[in-house]
Amino acid sequence: MMLAGGLAILTALALAAAGLALLFDRHVQRLAREDLQNRARAIAGLVEPGRAPSLREVPLDPAYEQVFSGHYWQLRLGDRLLHSRSLWDYSLPMSDGPPAPGTTRSLTLPGPQGEPLLVFEQGLLVGRGAEAVPLQILVARDRRELDAARAEFLGDLLPYLSLLGALLLAASYVQVTVGLRPLAQVGARVAQLGSGARPRIGTDMPAEVIPLAREIDTLLDARDDELARARHRAADLAHGFKTPLQALMGDARLLRESGQADVAGSIETIALAMRRHVDRELARARLQTETGNSSADPGPIILKLVEVLKRTPLGAMIDWQIDCPPGLRASVDPDDLTEALGALMENAMRHARERVGVSARPTGRRVLITLRDDGPGVPEAGLDQLTRRGLSLDPQGDGQGIGLAVAAGVIDAAHGRMTMRNAHPGLEVQLEFPAAGP
Repeated sequence: MMLAGGLAILTALALAAAGLALLFDRHVQRLAREDLQNRARAIAGLVEPGRAPSLREVPLDPAYEQVFSGHYWQLRLGDRLLHSRSLWDYSLPMSDGPPAPGTTRSLTLPGPQGEPLLVFEQGLLVGRGAEAVPLQILVARDRRELDAARAEFLGDLLPYLSLLGALLLAASYVQVTVGLRPLAQVGARVAQLGSGARPRIGTDMPAEVIPLAREIDTLLDARDDELARARHRAADLAHGFKTPLQALMGDARLLRESGQADVAGSIETIALAMRRHVDRELARARLQTETGNSSADPGPIILKLVEVLKRTPLGAMIDWQIDCPPGLRASVDPDDLTEALGALMENAMRHARERVGVSARPTGRRVLITLRDDGPGVPEAGLDQLTRRGLSLDPQGDGQGIGLAVAAGVIDAAHGRMTMRNAHPGLEVQLEFPAAGP
């Protein structure tokens, strides 16, 4: 827009300069013709009528006395040809016959040095009746003087046009900046939507962008309604699978009691695998329907989880070391963070010998949560697989794989990152989330 505006301003100024130069040239030529006409009348007034009309005296103008001065006069009175001293021995070309009495015209003729001359020609009759003598007067001036005046006018005009162009460019910049400011405000609001600082764009904006903001908010409302329906469908699916899986486990127990342990074990293995897959996929489905507008403070969530885990026999024997400063805000749903941290903290509790440490701290624009136990850790060969999101820590187990899947899903949905490494002793898990707005 600035480039287009600048080109338009330069084009307009160029056209204005050309137009002003043309108007100035016409004005100067009009003044020059009027001056030449007045001079022609003055010369005509010097003609003495009579039987033999003559010129009483030569026009007293120093320009006409200086040779090739650029100012000339010439007249033809009957058969006589008179001209100013400035023409020296040169005669201006004249039409063969005198113009009609009383007529005037402007024309361009070559001067004594080949220069173009602006010429005013007037035809008169001296005397009356048959004794009248035709009088043809030519008064001329060098056109180069007019061209020089136009060049000087343009030279004086260009600085002002340059100043005007600079002012117009500055005004165009201000106009574009002020005009696009509402769009920048919309961009800032959209960024706040992504960081969770705002649930909606709102209508407290310039009137020009309120329709756009309303359309975006309407789309967000429709999306939230669809997400709510998706959550309900996920809950219905969980309840729908719960009864058949429970029935399968009951049938496996009956088979085991009847002595068919192999068949019962096979059914239990299949049922448990199905339950893990269903729980994992339902967790993923629920996480993928989360919006990015939620935020959570890790400190209170960690303290509540520790209180719950301490009520278990194993958790009561663990030394829980918590280091979470207040006021942290991570861009993640509180329920999802609770579920992910619960699974990981329970896993750390199972493998710890005496101590589990949980800390949270800000790192730039992100929030880092670290869990560390003093257990045996994980074999290095399998450590790389643990960091692959959605994989099970122990495919044969009943809880760890789901916990890692949920934690990985939470991180993925919140645009974060999860890393695991052996801390010697124990395993260290780091969860990194974007920091939420105030």
